[in-house]
Amino acid sequence: MSSRPGAAGATRTCPHCKATILERAARCPECQHYLRFDAAPAAVVPGRSNAIVPTGDTTTALQVEGRIRHPAEGGAWEYSVVLVIQDGDGKELKRQVVNVGALLVGDERTFNLSVEVTPTNDLRRPTRSPLSRGRH
Repeated sequence: MSSRPGAAGATRTCPHCKATILERAARCPECQHYLRFDAAPAAVVPGRSNAIVPTGDTTTALQVEGRIRHPAEGGAWEYSVVLVIQDGDGKELKRQVVNVGALLVGDERTFNLSVEVTPTNDLRRPTRSPLSRGRH
């Protein structure tokens, strides 16, 4: 799942919640714990000639929010929150059920999806997606 350490897209495990996160993350996007207290991104990582370091702050590139309210009549509604990520060719890279549940009469749920991006100085052009896998 993780690309080469130091490369753009390389991952590690959050020591707090065990979620898979980006190697350079200063804060876990799942549990919100701080992992590093860098004041500013470093330009060079000693001992790593191929190190990819952030060159700017994280930006929210996509934010979608929606609310569902069960009407005052009828039976319960069951729901599944499904996240699907596709590459530029429409090939599915990941499909994950994030949560399931039910809405009873008068219940309400708000769903918020955000995608955060952090620029790096990695100028390489991959021949294939770092998340793609070889044939089984």
